[in-house]
This record gives sequence, C-alpha cells and structure tokens, in this order.
Amino acid sequence: MAAAEAGTGGSKERIFKVAAELFATRGFHATGMADLEKATGLGRGALYYHISSKEELLFEITSRYLRELLSEGEALLTTPMPAEARFRCYSGVVMTAIVDHLAELTVCFREVHSVVGERQLELLELHRQYERIWTDILKIGVAEGVFHTADSLAVKAILGMHHYSYLWIRPGGRRTPEEIANFFCELMLPGLKV
Repeated sequence: MAAAEAGTGGSKERIFKVAAELFATRGFHATGMADLEKATGLGRGALYYHISSKEELLFEITSRYLRELLSEGEALLTTPMPAEARFRCYSGVVMTAIVDHLAELTVCFREVHSVVGERQLELLELHRQYERIWTDILKIGVAEGVFHTADSLAVKAILGMHHYSYLWIRPGGRRTPEEIANFFCELMLPGLKV
C-alpha cells in the first residue's frame, strides 16, 4: 500500500513539474490537456486520476512556492539577527527558490492573473502576505534605526529586482543565486540604510 501511495505521489509530482515546464514555455492558455498527456505519457484518464483540471495544476504551481517563501520569511522575522543580515538572508532565499524552481516561479510571476474565481483571491492574498514579509523586514530595520524607510515603493523596487530575474536567469549560470542576491543587496542596501 505504501509503495502504491509513493508511486501516486511521484506521478502527481511529475505531472506538476511537466505542467510547470509547459506553462512556463508555452503559456497556460496555449497549453492543452492533450499537450499534458503527450508530455507526461499518461492518458486522459490517468491524468485526471491525479488532477481535477488544468486550472488546479495552475493554482498548485502558482501557490506552492509562495507558501514556501512565506514560511521561510516568517521564520526569519522571528529569528534574532541584525536587520541587514535578515534582508540579505531573505534575498538569498528568494533567489535560490527562483533558480532552483525556475519553471514554477516563472509561472507564479507571469500567470497570476490566469487563476480565476476563489483561487485567484487566495493567490492574491498569498502575494500580499509575501509582500508583507519584505515590508516587515524593512519595518524591523526602521525600528532598529538601520533602515530609513519601509515605504511600499521601496518594497515594489525590491520585488521587481528579484522577481524579474526569471526573465534572464539560468540555472547553472556564471553566478550562483547567492552571488546574485549579494549583488542585488549591494545595490539596494545603501539606499535603504540610514
């Protein structure tokens, strides 16, 4: 029984990865169930055994890593450390996630408005919570007298710098995610520090 469950979980995870690759390269709307069947090697019945719809896959892809980034961010907020170190650490977490899960995060950043209905509301709330992590990192720094602003425009700039990297970053590239995060921090921190 446990082996069968592991196989089912493995198949669902494989479908998830394949769907993320297809949605990232072709786009959500241009990818049909027939494309998923062909890419996974599963028939329609087997595919629907693991998932309820293409929309479910999209929601899973767009929400999974946001939840992980939220979890790591919330842990960082409660960990005693200097404000600049917390900022640098979260920057590294975000860049590592983007590089390690490029297809999934490409879909997360690019296809957010393809999610509809209640799932869209849930997804937008996850994005707000994620943005709030960055805001809280800055607010803690302001309270400590290290940063001079926690303005929403500063947060948007931080998000833009990190998130648009999905357009040009390549896993195994010349710079590691940590080196890229450090480069970003060297650009941003002088403008944030008192």
